[in-house]
Amino acid sequence: MPADLTTDTASIEITDPSTGEHVGSLPVATAARAAEAVQRAADAFPAWSATPPAQRGLLVRKAALALAERAQEVAALNTRETGKPAGDAAGGVEAAVNTLLQYAELGPVHRGRQLRGGQFAVDVAVPQARGVVVALTPWNDPVAVAAGLLGAALVSGDTVVHKPSERSPHTGALVDEILSAVLPEGVLVHVTGDGSTGAALVEQPAVAVIAHVGSTATGRALAQVAATRDVHVIRENGGNDPLIVDAGVDPVWAAGQAALGSFANAGQICTAVERIYVHRDVAQPFLAALVAEADEWTRSSGQPLVDDRMRASVAKQVDDAAAAGATVLAGGAVPEGPGSRYPATVLTDVPEGAAVLTEETFGPVAPVVVVDDFEEGLRLAAADRYGLAATVLTADMTHAHRAAALLPVGTVKVNAVFGGAPGGAAQPRGASGAGFGYGPELLDEMTTTTVVHFGLPGGAA
Repeated sequence: MPADLTTDTASIEITDPSTGEHVGSLPVATAARAAEAVQRAADAFPAWSATPPAQRGLLVRKAALALAERAQEVAALNTRETGKPAGDAAGGVEAAVNTLLQYAELGPVHRGRQLRGGQFAVDVAVPQARGVVVALTPWNDPVAVAAGLLGAALVSGDTVVHKPSERSPHTGALVDEILSAVLPEGVLVHVTGDGSTGAALVEQPAVAVIAHVGSTATGRALAQVAATRDVHVIRENGGNDPLIVDAGVDPVWAAGQAALGSFANAGQICTAVERIYVHRDVAQPFLAALVAEADEWTRSSGQPLVDDRMRASVAKQVDDAAAAGATVLAGGAVPEGPGSRYPATVLTDVPEGAAVLTEETFGPVAPVVVVDDFEEGLRLAAADRYGLAATVLTADMTHAHRAAALLPVGTVKVNAVFGGAPGGAAQPRGASGAGFGYGPELLDEMTTTTVVHFGLPGGAA
């Protein structure tokens, strides 16, 4: 593991969520150590920001290839820590490598703008590195998400202090060890810790950017810290993404899409389907097909939730909904045996205001509300404090266009719960965060712009 800045006054204990076996423990960095980490990154910033962009891109490319060489090791550790299936974990590392390679190419060609004033005057807008970035990354896709934030910051000339989630600290530490071995001292500094460590990091006066992917509560706390200082914040936070199933669609196909959106990675995806509004005309066959999908996901997947604490949270939302009158059509009960598994669950007759409809569940739960027409589904889908993403399954292009225009979210997906063009980017809204968290636009977030006005010396014209 890298020489991260820790003491052994407190530790993080990680248990394999599939078997209940102990994976390992890592010490938690104190506030003093957090300050030291930021100072190391600040000391490295002048030289790194002055490094030619092409050279920075080359080093990030070398870091990506180093990660690719140890992909199997990283993926296996991710599976042990979080329960992520081996294939998905390997896919996450592959995505991370490709993301780093992408930014290695994009960084050197990140362009400013040029504006003409008078005949002999010109204004040039030049992107410049901001400084030290504190990157706080999540556990549900720990390698790929971290690679995006780290890659964009590094090629932009920023230095980074990276604290991975305390639910995947070994994975984060290994990734940082691999990447930092290729980079100059202090350009990427790893810190192991929990929420108190993150709070200590962002309080440091040398921090210029806070980049956070995680819960809404943490994101809001970070935004409040930044509001009192001159710190730029990028945050992708919780979501409560709706799925609208319109009349006229194949209900079996729609159920497959709903199951994929609700149950993939045991529902532990930021853009997972969290609530479903289905047109009454197709509700009965859709629900029957969705229950069959849930039973198959439970039988064939066996993926646990990340830990017992997460499972308890998911189970409470389901139990509370059932106690308030919801009908459990599939799943809905904590299974016996080791690990923190929870079955794919389908609910219907969910009462308005139930937490399973109004809050992010982050588990394999599909709450279904039957609506009388598309407009009712659209209205209910839009009435939410989160604004990450939404999906519409429809054969009516008028409905598709209305959804794209009226849903207050960063991403609207039509007829596919997942997917998107390479290099795409979106801005979450409301309780889901702010700023571009990925794509070429993330380079704009990681830099600031200086405008230089060039005129002629007196009399030269």
